[in-house]
Amino acid sequence: MPHPDHHPAAVEVHHPQPLTHPPAAPLAPVQPDPPAVQSIVLPDGQVLTGYTPTPASVPVPDQPRPAISRTAVNIALGGIGFGAVCGGLALLTTFIAALTAFITQLIILAAVIFGGWIAVQLFGATGHRDTGTTVNIRKAVIKRNHFHS
Repeated sequence: MPHPDHHPAAVEVHHPQPLTHPPAAPLAPVQPDPPAVQSIVLPDGQVLTGYTPTPASVPVPDQPRPAISRTAVNIALGGIGFGAVCGGLALLTTFIAALTAFITQLIILAAVIFGGWIAVQLFGATGHRDTGTTVNIRKAVIKRNHFHS
């Protein structure tokens, strides 16, 4: 039980205050300004009121193109031709190099095939050694050097 002489400390309570803003204007669709109204008085006194007609757009005539110099055309065509010739020469050089390599490969292939055929003839496993011509080297050397015994 709290003491009767004891008073609790005063508590200060703060309540939030809403901020006041000027009232927002309601959003309304904005329409474009109406076109100008024109009135015409006719000779008999009548007044005609209507919108001004929009002026028709008149197409602007095409401006004549300036003449292109023959020299400029010739220089441009010469440059294109020079580029084509350089490209053609590069392709021709590449073609000649490829053709040379191809012919070299054919020559090597022919040499390998011919060499293989010779090797088969010399070292073949036929076993028929008596079909060839046998040369007696001693007699040939002696006959060549004209030694007679």
